[in-house]
Amino acid sequence: MGAVPSTPRWSGERPPEAEEHLIGAFVGEKSYPISSEFWKKLLELPLDRQWPQHRVAEACQIFAQNNYQTRHLAKILVHMVWCLQECMTTASGSSLSYMKAVNATYISSVFLKFIIENATTDTFEELYLSLDDAEAGQNILPLGERIESYVMQGVLNFIGTSDVNAHSCLLHHELLNFMMVAMSTQLCSGPTPAPKDVHPFIDAAMLQEGTVVTSVVRRLLLNFITRPRIPFRGTAYPVYSDGNEPGVLQRVGSAAANFVLLPYYTFNYLVSSSGEVSRSPLADISLLVLLILIHYRKCVKVDMSTANNNLEDVDSRTYLKENSVFYDNPYCKALENARDIEFDRVDIEGNAQNGPLVRLPFASLFDTLGLCLAEESSVLLLYSLLHGNSDFLEYVLVRTDLDTLLMPILETLYNASRRTSNQIYMLLIILLILSQDSSFNASIHKLILLNVPWYKERLLHHTSLGSLMVVILIRTVKYNLSKLRDVYLHTNCLAILANMAPHVHRLSAYASQRLVSLFDMLSRKYTKLAELKNDKIHKITSEQDGDSTTEDMSTELHIYTDFLRIVLEILNAIITYALPRNPEVVYAIMHRQEVFLPFKSHPRFNELLENIYTVLDFFNSRMDMQRTNGGWSVDDVLQVIIMNCRSWRGEGMKMFTQLRFTYEQESHPEEFFIPYVWRLVLSHSSFSFNPDAINLLHMDLPVSDTPSGEVAV
Repeated sequence: MGAVPSTPRWSGERPPEAEEHLIGAFVGEKSYPISSEFWKKLLELPLDRQWPQHRVAEACQIFAQNNYQTRHLAKILVHMVWCLQECMTTASGSSLSYMKAVNATYISSVFLKFIIENATTDTFEELYLSLDDAEAGQNILPLGERIESYVMQGVLNFIGTSDVNAHSCLLHHELLNFMMVAMSTQLCSGPTPAPKDVHPFIDAAMLQEGTVVTSVVRRLLLNFITRPRIPFRGTAYPVYSDGNEPGVLQRVGSAAANFVLLPYYTFNYLVSSSGEVSRSPLADISLLVLLILIHYRKCVKVDMSTANNNLEDVDSRTYLKENSVFYDNPYCKALENARDIEFDRVDIEGNAQNGPLVRLPFASLFDTLGLCLAEESSVLLLYSLLHGNSDFLEYVLVRTDLDTLLMPILETLYNASRRTSNQIYMLLIILLILSQDSSFNASIHKLILLNVPWYKERLLHHTSLGSLMVVILIRTVKYNLSKLRDVYLHTNCLAILANMAPHVHRLSAYASQRLVSLFDMLSRKYTKLAELKNDKIHKITSEQDGDSTTEDMSTELHIYTDFLRIVLEILNAIITYALPRNPEVVYAIMHRQEVFLPFKSHPRFNELLENIYTVLDFFNSRMDMQRTNGGWSVDDVLQVIIMNCRSWRGEGMKMFTQLRFTYEQESHPEEFFIPYVWRLVLSHSSFSFNPDAINLLHMDLPVSDTPSGEVAV
């Protein structure tokens, strides 16, 4: 396979060799004018033959070598846009038009991906996204427009304005595949965006008009919400073979590029053996493309006006990051400004927004997210909406069926050992954002769950959603203490519990016991660290080593001191603001009152323990007044507590300022989110990439140990 002398010709039915001749001509040395009949014949190929893998690899290599001379990549990209325009202008779009568009998109994707992942220049000059001089003067493109901009405008315009139906579904899918390939240049750059980074296609996408941007964001979200379940129509696309073997370009995709959801496999993915739709790959890939778009940040320049005259002592990477200037991301803005199609606050308040808005059915989006939160990409979408879109956050907070979102979140946290650390972090941040609202904290205790089938340690019947949330958060802390030992995770869990504490209502017996046992567990860890630190001080043999070891232990001891104080503040908030409504908490404190004794006179804890001992003294004295001939049963003790909760007036209690934790995203979130999104693409879809070409990720390590954000009091 290589160059051929001229466009192959035939009469009647095409011989099997015709496909090889056309593909050979496409990858070969001869340059075919963009107006040549060659392109029409290439794009009308029925792709029903196979090539051996080594010949596929050879085809891609030959194409990459000859592209500088032929500019065939640029030409087929232009033809792809023309095919899309034909689909949009032809009445209802003919089958032939869609077949040509699918072929053009697919061929473009395969060879584009091969060149990107094998590029040797940081600027991807090997793409040669321009026409030769003779054709450049023929007004093929709008005056002054670059090919990458022309292509992205055509692709995004089709995605945003064309309905998804049985006729267009596969073309939409291939275009999203193409988008993912075109934007994969990010994988070749480092984790910190820099002005020198070149991403021709995604940068072009960022410069599209507002109407195009909003239509694309809306279409991708609608694909995610509606999850198109479209039956295959065998006559719609002759591009597919009737048998079980993939065709020639499908082999190009799988062998040379390890490509994403190839058309043949897309067909099998869309249609079950019974002919009924089983899954929606279009929804999955729509979400991934949306996440890539909304989390991209283009570094324009580094502001040198604040440069220090002497930069020798400054970390250059830190300096560049802190002084980088970024373009606004229009897709992120469109998501943040999305409004509920059923209710638009802007219309009521009369504060008209500048530019077009994305209008969505928030109810359907809420329900779909609840069904899909087992998928990490859906978790990231929920985070992006809650953090960035105040209207959607408000919508979630007023829903009376919060279990729709919270139950899958809590179940995922329950199974933390089978999830990635980043997914656990994102779920905890979501809970932290929600817990910042007092109405949320109150409403979760009013929603009663009949049972929790996935919780295996014990049967949970008629427990409140709030009680379950307390149990799962404490379980997550214990898991982290034994496995991950991550301070950030501890902090998030305790921050959520602290936000919930003043609003606790009828906390279950099990949740109350877990809360006190959390203090016991952390106190034992604290005591052990304190003893080890004292032993080290007495056994210092080398002043330098001793100082280092002691300093590390002091830091860890300080961390656990803060954790213990937060747990004590959580207990204080409950007994100060909600004691009459929580007799089980009082019982749990009384039942395990010995765990507090070692800290009663501790200078860091004694103030916070005063209120706990005020409660203990009050209820212990009431117990002493209720003399019984026999022993006390649990029910007897609880009845005394309930009875005396009614007369509790809180006399002698010290009022502390309520802890209120908020989530704050760091100033450079792109360093976490861009790698994180691409990690999701590589691990949760059929997309793959040459590992040797990836600089964005450490392929043998997780994307990041902590997400881009912090907890603030």
